[in-house]
Amino acid sequence: MSGDAPRRLILLRHGRTAWNAAGRVQGQLDADLDETGHRQAARVAEVLAGLKPTAVWSSDSVRARETVAYVADAAGLVATYDARLREYYLAERQGLTHAEYADQAPAEFAAFRLGDFDVVPGGEKAAEVAARVSAAVHELLATVEPGQLAVAVSHGAAIRDAVPVLLGWPVTERAALHGLDNCAWVELDQAEPGAVLRLRAYNRTAPDPA
Repeated sequence: MSGDAPRRLILLRHGRTAWNAAGRVQGQLDADLDETGHRQAARVAEVLAGLKPTAVWSSDSVRARETVAYVADAAGLVATYDARLREYYLAERQGLTHAEYADQAPAEFAAFRLGDFDVVPGGEKAAEVAARVSAAVHELLATVEPGQLAVAVSHGAAIRDAVPVLLGWPVTERAALHGLDNCAWVELDQAEPGAVLRLRAYNRTAPDPA
């Protein structure tokens, strides 16, 4: 690969879990992929393997580990697990259904549903999550050569809120971004080590053969 070619990055959200399907707040609690999630992970793994990644990292949460297993196997790689790629810690709101959350704290839940997780008492703040995910991403990119592709499997809100910071924008710009679908990904690249990243695509999904 040419030394002038950018390093490329895919940030992939994990496949669907039963908690996703039920509208239950996961945060950093563990939940397995459901049948749909396994199908999503297998399908996206085929697509990403075709892009020939040379490094695959993942959150150490169960749903991310199960997702990255498909990607790593399809690409012939060994996954590296990094706790910095975890989802938000959401304190006592973790495990609640959306209906329970809305009943307990309606105004807070309304803000949460709009993507403002800073309202959660005792939870992580957007700036904290974006900083730790960004740090992991920059370390991951440093392991690949110009022109090569790295993949990181993480979580919907963590990815959404890290993207503005990776692009050199304030974390508050996350308000302009929708959440990612399960097993959807963001594509970015980096012209040179340490540079801010550039956005190539957002919320891409693998085609459904059905």
